[in-house]
Amino acid sequence: MPAYAPDPRADRLAASLGRMPAGSAVSAVATRLLDLFTSGQMEPGTRLPPERQLAASLEVGRSAVREALAALELLGVVDVRPGSGTYLRSGASELLQQSLGWGILLGDRQADELLEVRGALEVYAARLAAERLTDEQIAALGAVLDTARASEGDLAAIVRADLAFHQELAASVGNTVLLDLLRIIRSLLRVFQDRAVDDLDDAAIAIEEHAAVHAAIARRDPDGAASAMAAHMVTAGTRLAELVRRR
Repeated sequence: MPAYAPDPRADRLAASLGRMPAGSAVSAVATRLLDLFTSGQMEPGTRLPPERQLAASLEVGRSAVREALAALELLGVVDVRPGSGTYLRSGASELLQQSLGWGILLGDRQADELLEVRGALEVYAARLAAERLTDEQIAALGAVLDTARASEGDLAAIVRADLAFHQELAASVGNTVLLDLLRIIRSLLRVFQDRAVDDLDDAAIAIEEHAAVHAAIARRDPDGAASAMAAHMVTAGTRLAELVRRR
């Protein structure tokens, strides 16, 4: 490892990490580092403390720190420069979505738990949409619904329109954290979602459930929109859960 000149900033950063619980895995070290990176204490381009100092601060072996940094480098979070050190590549706001997805994956969450969270977020998004969407945004959401209806018999097109409806709704409410969370969960469930609507009867049900959500939003009825989305999430969640059980 290269010899580092004393760096008071690195000392403060290392001290802020705190120690790890006994027996922590490499994934826990990576998660703790991500917590630091997204705390706003570090600017892009900041050099991290050396492995030896990080290991001492976290009270773990240097190999755990080395493997955690290697994983973060693969994710594009840090840049390891031989002979120079390890540097933070992105700012806190850019890392937020990445760290959320990484944390979910590290936690080995069950797909049914992701389905529960996704359902709650979609219901909240529908409520916000009824409160916030402009007439133009409601019309745009209706156009997506019209595309699904016009795709009768084309299952692949209906599946694309189904995803587009949820994306359009979430993107319109003006809450970027909500949007990022939904994108992450959809990405983690994508292998199942792509097969969730696998016959035309299911497609017809999904379209009508979307229509009920859109109608409530158009009436500016938050409770009605939330209730309609909740009903849709029960139907869609049941199909997804069945696919998960068969995996």
